[in-house]
Amino acid sequence: MKVKFLGAAKTVTGSCYVLETGGIRFAVDCGLHQGNREIESRNQDVTAYQPRKIDFFLLTHAHMDHSGLLPRMVRHGFSGKVYVTTATRDLLWIMLQDSAHIQEMEAEWANRKNARRGGKPVEPLYTQADAAAVMPMMQVIEYNQEFEPAPGLKVIYRDAGHILGSAFIEIWVTENGATSKMVFSGDLGRQDQLLVRDPSHVEDANYLFLESTYGDRDHKDLGSSLDEMAEAISFSYAHGEKVIIPAFAVERTQEVLYSLHMLSKAGKLPRDMPVYVDSPLAIRATEVFRKHPEYMEAEVKALIEAGEDPFSLPNLKFTLTADESRNINTTDGPAVVISASGMCNAGRVKHHLRHNLWRKGASVVFVGYQGQGTPGRKIVDGAKTVKLLGEDVQVAARIWTIGGFSAHAGQSQILGWLNHFKPNGMEVFLVHGENGAINTLAGLIRERFGFTVRTPEYLEECTLKPGAETAMVLHTERAMPRVDWNFILTDTESKFTMLKQRLDKAAERPWVEQVELRDRLLEVNKDLMEMISQM
Repeated sequence: MKVKFLGAAKTVTGSCYVLETGGIRFAVDCGLHQGNREIESRNQDVTAYQPRKIDFFLLTHAHMDHSGLLPRMVRHGFSGKVYVTTATRDLLWIMLQDSAHIQEMEAEWANRKNARRGGKPVEPLYTQADAAAVMPMMQVIEYNQEFEPAPGLKVIYRDAGHILGSAFIEIWVTENGATSKMVFSGDLGRQDQLLVRDPSHVEDANYLFLESTYGDRDHKDLGSSLDEMAEAISFSYAHGEKVIIPAFAVERTQEVLYSLHMLSKAGKLPRDMPVYVDSPLAIRATEVFRKHPEYMEAEVKALIEAGEDPFSLPNLKFTLTADESRNINTTDGPAVVISASGMCNAGRVKHHLRHNLWRKGASVVFVGYQGQGTPGRKIVDGAKTVKLLGEDVQVAARIWTIGGFSAHAGQSQILGWLNHFKPNGMEVFLVHGENGAINTLAGLIRERFGFTVRTPEYLEECTLKPGAETAMVLHTERAMPRVDWNFILTDTESKFTMLKQRLDKAAERPWVEQVELRDRLLEVNKDLMEMISQM
């Protein structure tokens, strides 16, 4: 049996693992790669996936970093089944359409820009028609329901406690009369989340593919997180400014709404302070949550069954249109603005940050993970300025990072979940994490449980055979092309040499043109200095 890591290998996006066994080729998850330009370029290359040769997908949950490339697979020839839970299906219907709309709009924007420069046209990653084509392929699987997607394979979905409908997947593979068991954690939830139930447990496996997003730290408790949220709101309310909450449209926005619902009931939310949900996707996703109380933890389910809406507030406003969104920033006075995307790398939240990040009385409250290379990560890491919509914006607002809202298990909770496994020589593959988190968690797992722990790289392949040493093959040059720093620096130096040689000609130009050239060079120096300071 072979496994190839096509994403979430020492990163937290692009989750996809392609498995080959007994002439069957299938995949667990199919996520978008998100981050810097180099990481996102992986979305364009489908050769590693070979969509026409994938028989089916097993999907853990609806988040785009686990599902967002499905329409591209369809666009390039995938025609099999996609196994999902009911809630995942309902969420994907709106999420894939929204993602496709974004792809189309970004391609349209790029083409307008290219047309002005005489550049070549670009195509969207996929279209809304591609997203719609995924829906008939979905086959609903309920928790704890055993099924056989192909001969020699048995699969069960268990509640992962991460978001509505999320699952970890148990797979039994029979080859040459021998059966081995694999478990893919997907994104593992933490105990005592606001909305969804606690994750289920599993006791045995030969191979475990385990997420490690927070493998190096724990989250704050929910009580202190609610207090911090109330403090952020109180701070900006007193200064007459806005609280911007970048939040993923699915699960995180609903958790924030429920938190504000509780703060309102406790008298800790000013009744005259508007709360805007400024994300069409989040608005539609909230309706899906209302539709599925059966996936929620007992207290929230009881509220809904008693007729109370946990996602309502006295002064709640949903903004669907772009004009309504723009009006938020032309309205004076304090407000809470919940907007996507959660990492500030797309969507309407970028506009809200551009209007408020430089205001000293404003607050920006981060309630979720911020991936490497994203504007959100730069703000959290203490950047003095960030580039938003082509403009350098000063970071003067008060920044809050509230970890208690995370839908991921923290370090202690991952180890507690692992504690249910029997000590039977299981191999653990740590995925969906950055280097620091992976290495810290790997050391703790080896020390505490004695399991063999592997930390695969992007495009790495492994051959699994119970009782035999796992063989690993790494395609380093394709996965992580070497950066030729000498070439880049030599090229940069040659350009500065050319610039010096032409200074006499610059001095002969009219004064107005000289200062324009000077200002352009100052911008280059500024960008260079900013890069140096980040190294």
